[in-house]
Amino acid sequence: MNRPTLAALGVSAALLLSSCAGTSSDRSAAPAPPQAAGGTVVMDSTSMPPWAAPSDAPERAAQAGLDLGPMGMAEHYHPVLRVVIDGTDVPVPPNIGVDPTTGAMSAVHTHEDDGTIHIEADSDDEVFTLGQFFTEWGVMLTPDQIGGVRAEPGQRVEVSSNGKPVTGDPADLRLEPDQQIVVSLG
Repeated sequence: MNRPTLAALGVSAALLLSSCAGTSSDRSAAPAPPQAAGGTVVMDSTSMPPWAAPSDAPERAAQAGLDLGPMGMAEHYHPVLRVVIDGTDVPVPPNIGVDPTTGAMSAVHTHEDDGTIHIEADSDDEVFTLGQFFTEWGVMLTPDQIGGVRAEPGQRVEVSSNGKPVTGDPADLRLEPDQQIVVSLG
């Protein structure tokens, strides 16, 4: 090989190595989720808990029918979510619905790891659902599944709101002020 070819190979190798360096040091953000044809974000239906806040908040918010921008104050309340798998609490991470690059937030987001969902909407007639929140989180939520945890035969995802059982699709549960939500499986 001649010197220009060796130099080009050396530069290519250095670029390849530098692109890999440091990518695993931030464990607080989930890797970018797989994209389906057409750019649609794919929900995580295989990973086991705990689930991190995704790093692609703008795409997730859009998929949930929300946008990122200035917080509205026409509607401001805080439902609390508890997720339980096989009797063990699964943390609800901070910064769901928050763009890690710009800090912009959707009307449905978290700040802490205590399960508090912040609703900060710009109009008082908007309806937000648990399904929108799980879409922003990137975790599949169906009557038979939470993320990669699937119900055994005869089981279903159980949901309660303020201690009362909720029937139907858990994604359809409307988020409300002072609401205590428990989603469990197993």
